[in-house]
Amino acid sequence: MSSNNRLKNALISLSDKEHLLEISKVLLKKKINLLATGGTAKYLKNYNIPVIEISEYTNFPEILNGRVKTIHPKIIAGILSRRDQDQKTMQLYNILPIDIVIVNFYPFDKINTQKTYPIQEIIEKIDIGGPTLVRSAAKNYRDVIVIVNFFDFKLIFDSMTNHYISIEKRLYLAKQAFLYTSSYEKSIAQYFTNEDKFDTKHKKNLFPNQFQLQFVKKQNLRYGENYHQKSALYIEENNLNPGTISSAYQIHGKKLSYNNISDADIALECVKQFSQPACVIVKHGNPCGASEKRSLLKAYISAYKSDPISAFGGVIAFNYIIDTETAEEIIQRQFVEVIIAPEINHLSLNILKKKKNIRILITGQFQKNNEQIDFKKITNGLLLQENDNSTIDIKKFNFVTTRLPTKKELKDAIFCWNIVKYVKSNAILYGFNKTTISIGSGQTSRVDATQLANIKAKNRGFDTIGATMASDAFFPFRDGIDKAASIGISCIIQPGGSIRDKEVIECANEYNIAMIFTQKRHFKH
Repeated sequence: MSSNNRLKNALISLSDKEHLLEISKVLLKKKINLLATGGTAKYLKNYNIPVIEISEYTNFPEILNGRVKTIHPKIIAGILSRRDQDQKTMQLYNILPIDIVIVNFYPFDKINTQKTYPIQEIIEKIDIGGPTLVRSAAKNYRDVIVIVNFFDFKLIFDSMTNHYISIEKRLYLAKQAFLYTSSYEKSIAQYFTNEDKFDTKHKKNLFPNQFQLQFVKKQNLRYGENYHQKSALYIEENNLNPGTISSAYQIHGKKLSYNNISDADIALECVKQFSQPACVIVKHGNPCGASEKRSLLKAYISAYKSDPISAFGGVIAFNYIIDTETAEEIIQRQFVEVIIAPEINHLSLNILKKKKNIRILITGQFQKNNEQIDFKKITNGLLLQENDNSTIDIKKFNFVTTRLPTKKELKDAIFCWNIVKYVKSNAILYGFNKTTISIGSGQTSRVDATQLANIKAKNRGFDTIGATMASDAFFPFRDGIDKAASIGISCIIQPGGSIRDKEVIECANEYNIAMIFTQKRHFKH
């Protein structure tokens, strides 16, 4: 089914004029008359494009410093008129039917939220006429084509024949228009919510009665968690900081998958915990190797050697620029899915490009993660919680055993505590010289996680005498301490808080193990 209207008149009002000339030339080639607001008309006239300025057509000037430009009966009626019902009224008032409306708004959602603007300056950037034009055209989609982005203009006009557009395409464009105006209104509402000084109770409430999410699609992904699942990556376009996987750009390799991005996010957020050159390798949602050393090369080699079997096909994250020595070592040592770093030089990139499928993500300079809310989708619902952005404060540590940790043990304890936060619960982690040597992850009991860490350390031939243990939650019984002592663990860092803490501390004292209570748990599910 097609609309019977021949396209004669188009109204154009563009804040972003990047594609304005191309759009105008296509319309003129199809012998469609152009009407435009003052700024758009001036731009076209500079390029000798024939155009009728709206104020000339309505015989009414733009007033109130541009606040009123297009809201005039001859414009709105020209868009809303039903071609099969309103002809007499249109003729009586000499109103032209407007067949095409092409509009984009001032990008309110692109305002730099890090900079403070006077509210009056912000208010003047709120578009009133543009959304009115778009909503009017979308409402009358059977008779009017509404376009709010250049992609849709190309899609429609490249396939248009004999000035006709199918009703299906018109309905699609109307949907796009309402999505556009809805997104625009939400960005304005968010600004006013942030500025609201009256509703202080709401402002302090992390969990409002209504929780709205707005993300835009960055890219389709290769597949989901499994080959039969489709997937895509959506990002917070209005709150996108450098130094994240969401803002990273891919400079080499195959298309990313759902698992690639999930693991890359864990690896990156984990490696950002360290100030010295560090490497974190993640596989299936868990760190399997991590190290902090004086050079990136040493950090990578140590992280890889801590669990080379799990590192196969893993995701590697660095917190420093990738040098040529490290790039060569990666190529020689292992098969890797994704490499993430803040920067990479061209020599290192050329080395890594020898493997055509390695996905290389560059994040830019790291910034502190200030996200307040973390959420998880459940069936027909959403779980919200405060983000676990807590930093280590040694002043809040409780040293609960007779023997205090040595300086080296304390450094290893802090290193292990930074890593275990990213391991799925129940989590036990062993570290030595700021390198992981065994990780027991995702077990349903803490003693099993400890036993798993013991087995992995033994199987890989690590000397665990003098190593440090981190536990993401308290020990409910002393059995975990007994197992740790059996392989020579000399220091344990854990939250504390069990009703059997006294028994656990006494057990540590029996083995002359130094124990630290952080008073903060790091469950991860």
